[in-house]
Amino acid sequence: MIVPNQEHIFFVDDEPRICKEISESLKSRGLRTSCFTNPFDCLKEISSHRCDLLITDLKMPSIDGIGLMREAKLIQPWLPVLIITGYGDIPTSVMAIKAGAIDFLEKPLELETFFYKIKSILKQNHDVNKLMNRSLTKTEIKILKLVLKGLTNKDISHLLDRSKRTVETHRANIMRKFCVDNTVDLIKKSSLIGLVKLPENYGLE
Repeated sequence: MIVPNQEHIFFVDDEPRICKEISESLKSRGLRTSCFTNPFDCLKEISSHRCDLLITDLKMPSIDGIGLMREAKLIQPWLPVLIITGYGDIPTSVMAIKAGAIDFLEKPLELETFFYKIKSILKQNHDVNKLMNRSLTKTEIKILKLVLKGLTNKDISHLLDRSKRTVETHRANIMRKFCVDNTVDLIKKSSLIGLVKLPENYGLE
């Protein structure tokens, strides 16, 4: 039975056995969980359903965990992502964190540590998760990508064949959902959650 407002975890691993085991373990702990062996199925669900934590394997054939995380964050910018892998090393973990992961765990998972980490992340992100229902629309995602590439409203309107006024409206909605009021802060927040990489001298203070 689904409890109203119960936090929802998405788990992605291309191995069905692992998906089944993790799903049963999380559900036995009272955690609402949806599991996916196909990362793109997960992205479709994130576009239309609540997700409070995305847990993904790093190495997958169609798209790796970091790629999945970046696509998911374009849909739900403040979505916390926990990456797991059987190929753990310091450079890989640093890469995952820099790309926007909230944490990184190595396989095989020690279940008690895994559960504690999940509960800790959900607790830390309780206030931030309120923004997750304010997902970007498909058009807003397109416009955000172009904004992050440095295009102006006029450039975007020509490229997408939309009026400049329409682009301005969508851009204002993006700003509202990111809780910013200027492009510089939008870029900074996008960088902090892994949507864009800024040069070291950009200055995020």
